[in-house]
Amino acid sequence: MRIVVFGLGPRFKGGIANYTTSLAKTLDKIKNVEVHLVSWIQQYPAIIPRDFIDRSSKTDLLEGTNVKVNYLTNYNNPKTWHETYQTIVEINPDIAIFQWSIALQGIPLGYITRRLKKHPEIKTIFDLHFVVQKEGSILDNALTKYGISCSNSYIVHSYKTAKELKQTFPKFNFSMTKTGKKTGGKNSRNIIKLYHPVYDMFTSAPNFDIASQKRKLNLKKHVFLSFGFIRRYKGLHNTIKAFAKVNEERDDVSLLIVGESLWNTLDPKKASTRIKVWLFKFLSALFIRKGESGLNYRPLDLIDEFSLADSVTVVNEYIPNEDVHKYLQVSDCMVLYYLTGTLSGVEALAYNFNLPILATRIGHLPETIKEGFNGYLAEPDDIDSMAETMIKFLEQPIQKQNVAKMAEELSWENYAQSIINKE
Repeated sequence: MRIVVFGLGPRFKGGIANYTTSLAKTLDKIKNVEVHLVSWIQQYPAIIPRDFIDRSSKTDLLEGTNVKVNYLTNYNNPKTWHETYQTIVEINPDIAIFQWSIALQGIPLGYITRRLKKHPEIKTIFDLHFVVQKEGSILDNALTKYGISCSNSYIVHSYKTAKELKQTFPKFNFSMTKTGKKTGGKNSRNIIKLYHPVYDMFTSAPNFDIASQKRKLNLKKHVFLSFGFIRRYKGLHNTIKAFAKVNEERDDVSLLIVGESLWNTLDPKKASTRIKVWLFKFLSALFIRKGESGLNYRPLDLIDEFSLADSVTVVNEYIPNEDVHKYLQVSDCMVLYYLTGTLSGVEALAYNFNLPILATRIGHLPETIKEGFNGYLAEPDDIDSMAETMIKFLEQPIQKQNVAKMAEELSWENYAQSIINKE
C-alpha cells in the first residue's frame, strides 16, 4: 500500500507538524506500506505576522524511517497547488490523508482535492482537527465547505466534531465507523471516529533531576502546568485568575506557564513586520469577530495585576522538542481551561507523561476526561469552579496509573491501522 500524508512537515512549529510527522512515522512502521509526506512550505497568506518555522529543535524526527518528504505547497503561489496535485497523482497512492486544521486553507486544499476526484483509485481522507473554527471569521463556513467537501472519508477525534460535520453538510449521507471500513451504501461518506493519539516523540528522561529543575524554575511543591502556544481560546487568562484564588489559600503551589505567544515571533522593529501587523489588523477587523484575532491578547499582564510573581514561572518562548520533557516532568497536572472545546494536542502530550488533566466542561473534553479517574472538570466561564477544581486536585490527587491506562488506549499504532483498514 502506498500512502500520501499531506500536512506540515517536521521543520515547522506546533502540534499539527508533530501530529503529521507522528502519523507518517507510524504508517511507515506497518509492513508493506510506503509513506510519502507532502508538506506545505508556506501554509498561510504572506501577510500573517508570524514565524512558523521551528528554528530551535535539533533532532531529525524522521531519522531512521523510510518516509519520503516533499516540501512543495505554497499558499501564496497557486502554481504549487497544481504541482501538489500532479505530485500526488504521480505517487499514485491508495490513500491520501489531508490534515485539516484551519479554514483559511480551504482554497488550496479544495483546489487539490477537487482535481483528485478525477482519480477515483485514490481514496481521499480529511483528518479533521476541527470543523467549526476556534477563532472564526464570517468566511470560515464557506471556506470549510469548499475545502473539505470533495472527500471519500473523514476522521474525527470527537463526537462533537462529527456533529459539526453533519451540520455543515446536511445533504451528505454519512455513515460512522471506528475502523476504515465503509459501513454505509455506495453514495455514503465515511466518518471514522477515532481519537487524538498520544505523542510518542516526547518521552520522560529516566535520570532527569526533577528536584534540580524545580529549583531552577523557582517552583514550589505542587505545580500546575499550562503548556503550548498562548492563544485566547486556550483561556490562560482564566487559568491565572483561578490560580490566584488557589494561591490565596495555599503557600505550596506554583503555576508554570510554558509556550510562545502566538503573535510575538517577528522583530517588531522591522518595517516588514509593521506592515504585516497593520494589514492583518485591517483584514481581521473586516472578517474576524471582535476580539477573536488575538493580536492584543496579553494574559501574562495578569501576573503583576494579581501580585503572583513569586508563584508563577513563565517560559515565554517556543520549546525545542528535546526540552519538552523538562517541563512535563516537573509538573503534577496539565490545566486546559479552554474557552472552546476543540481537539487538543496538549491533552495528548499530557497523557504521554501520565499527567492528569484539569479542564473546562466543554466540547470534546468530557468525552476524554473521566471525572476523578484521569482528571477533573470545571464549569466554563466560572473562575470559582476552576479554582475549586484545582483545590480538589490537591486534596484528592489523581493516580498516574489511571492516566497511563487511558494513554494505552490512544496509541498511534491502533490509529494508523484503523485508517488503512481496506473497504
